[in-house]
Amino acid sequence: MRMRLETYHSMMQTMPLPAHAGSGIVLRAPENTHANNIRQTALEQLGVADLTSLVHAERGQDGEGAWVRLWLDQATAQAWAPGLDTLQLAPTLQLDTLNCDADLMREIVVAMLMGPIPFEFPSIDELVSAVRIRRNIVQAARKTTLAFDTAAAERPEGYWTYDKATGFTILPGVSLIDALTLATQPDVSGSLYSFSCYRATEYVTLLGIAQELAHSNPPLFEQLQKQWTQRAIMSGEFHEVFLREQGSMEQPLPPSYYVPGDRTWFRNPDEASANASGFEGSWVMYLGGGLFTNFWKRNQPYTLTSKCVEIYHWRHGLYQDDQGEHRIDEAHIEPMIEAALNTPSELARIMALMTRYREPRGIYTEAGGGIDTTREFARWVRPGTADLLLPSE
Repeated sequence: MRMRLETYHSMMQTMPLPAHAGSGIVLRAPENTHANNIRQTALEQLGVADLTSLVHAERGQDGEGAWVRLWLDQATAQAWAPGLDTLQLAPTLQLDTLNCDADLMREIVVAMLMGPIPFEFPSIDELVSAVRIRRNIVQAARKTTLAFDTAAAERPEGYWTYDKATGFTILPGVSLIDALTLATQPDVSGSLYSFSCYRATEYVTLLGIAQELAHSNPPLFEQLQKQWTQRAIMSGEFHEVFLREQGSMEQPLPPSYYVPGDRTWFRNPDEASANASGFEGSWVMYLGGGLFTNFWKRNQPYTLTSKCVEIYHWRHGLYQDDQGEHRIDEAHIEPMIEAALNTPSELARIMALMTRYREPRGIYTEAGGGIDTTREFARWVRPGTADLLLPSE
């Protein structure tokens, strides 16, 4: 897994881009095309041509060939997202991302244009697909509701089957898109199904990717469909096959910098309660508008604050069940969470702790917080440039 990720990050770090803040988006482009033309074409295809005067464009060259970098004017970026805090970007721009598809796309593009680490794409088409995948993920995640159970797992009958060796696979003739939708969206299936928040983020991400592949790369979509009739791709392999990871412990992303469609992890910095199954941390998708998924209560999405306060208080719900297993009594801590959210001094204390960067896995000290240093998002998917490589087995 790490070899491909390190290759990607090495490529990013050796690219001779200017050192000032705001790396934005990097597109591979023919040398004979003017940077301003690339900018105009890209912004038009993304539906944000009105931002042209606020987006800078420059050309460069490295070992991989010619590139064009697009980035949001620094004064504008600071006004819209001070300190690269994108959590208030949608309200600042008065975007209705819940009801307007174009507004959601705009929030995604603007956040990417101010990215502190460059988002690289081999073509404008790949950039457009990446934005659409993020949109798909957000729209699917908003509709996703699960029954929380880290031990049990179930899927809609008639669409899924289970084998210990292959995991949950789809039945022959079943649409992967339909199967994923039914497993995650009770408004469609009429039922709630049990699986972990980690698996939920995989399904939501996979659905967003599959929808784009069906549109822009049907042969790869058919391969993906066939893959899920044979064996599910899960956990570390899912990360390797489908996702890029941006940022690192050495080069962390700003703690409040998120792009809609990101997958990220909030860590439980309390070692004792982190031993309770399912409470090591919380995997979420960023929905935009300052909101993160709540797969158990979809109509109550988390803010950064409410997510941090909830995780902080897990330590106060720790107990051992009759089998000696560590558990968290969530009902017990609900009043504590509510009280903290309504007590400014206590809220400030908790947030000062929780908004520190997390420590490496397995390390727990007083210095550690809950914020991850990285974000994850989909690989390239277009014909000829896709680096989403399914297993050959």
